[in-house]
Amino acid sequence: MDTLSETVMDYVMCQGACAAGIATVETLEGGPPSTDLAYVLPGARSAISFAVALDQELIPPFLTKEGFLSHERDNVLKNAQSSGISLGLADFLEQKGHPSATLASNVKYRSDTPRGIRDLMPPISLRYLAVRSGVGYFGLSGNVITPEEGAAIILGAAVTTAELEPTEPLPEEKNYCDGCRLCMASCPSGLMDPHEETTITLGGMAFTYSKRRAYTRCEYVCGGFAGLHQSGKWSTWTPARFRIPEKDEEFKEVFRPAAMAYVQRPETEGGFYHPLMKARLRQTCGSCQIICIPDKEERKRRHKMLTESGVIVQNQEGALEAVSPEKGIEWIASMSKDRRALYEEV
Repeated sequence: MDTLSETVMDYVMCQGACAAGIATVETLEGGPPSTDLAYVLPGARSAISFAVALDQELIPPFLTKEGFLSHERDNVLKNAQSSGISLGLADFLEQKGHPSATLASNVKYRSDTPRGIRDLMPPISLRYLAVRSGVGYFGLSGNVITPEEGAAIILGAAVTTAELEPTEPLPEEKNYCDGCRLCMASCPSGLMDPHEETTITLGGMAFTYSKRRAYTRCEYVCGGFAGLHQSGKWSTWTPARFRIPEKDEEFKEVFRPAAMAYVQRPETEGGFYHPLMKARLRQTCGSCQIICIPDKEERKRRHKMLTESGVIVQNQEGALEAVSPEKGIEWIASMSKDRRALYEEV
């Protein structure tokens, strides 16, 4: 590998990344529009892809509903770290004479799609860069998983005109995904299609993961607008109990009322800002990501933590608490009609 390619890989590792790789225009050839590096930088030739690990110690308390704030803050900070690494690397390359562009780790969307930023399409897909460059590989969920950290990572990348040497995808034998479907079982929204798959081709290599149904599903549940599992036995970290539809086309009618109720509920600690929301969003879910870990027994334990954690309720001051499913029913039944409308259809 040439010196500059080695340097940029080492740069991101020195800044706290847990894995790094390089994709090029050639290795991304034939991919979806979100692999077009020229979209963010005319004349771009390469992208440096990397991952930053989430703190594994903070995941079990989030899943058991002992507390959400530590994991949420870790997630927010690791996203900031990823974006910062990208900015620093792009500046580094610029000063070496190679025009470069920064890629935000999240919450950056194209404005030239049919619905603008509401389509939530990123300028460049960090997932596609990661799997083609060997940072990780696709799990069944479509999340990028790594041999050491599983899916509990935040991706990042920088794009440059420098001609870098590409790295190879990870060999299939290092892919620990065994199709256990615990990712699907941990997702109240039903984002992942249980029967169909999606295959993309990048530089002549095929990558496959479960087909994703309407992304509105993930917006609706991970956004905290709803989160009670259809069994009624457990929920995400939201107290909202609005209906989660079976069909993609039904989400349009439930989304707006649930979002309006969201901004009227009492404020809770933490959160982060999103350009499509007036109020702060909170880390209420992401279970498909943080349950997926190489150790299958630990994966099972994490899924059990989630499904035995109860449901979330909220007091009038805004504090959140996990209670049994039965207590959750008593909590919602005790409300006045106006207050209840903040949490479910009335």
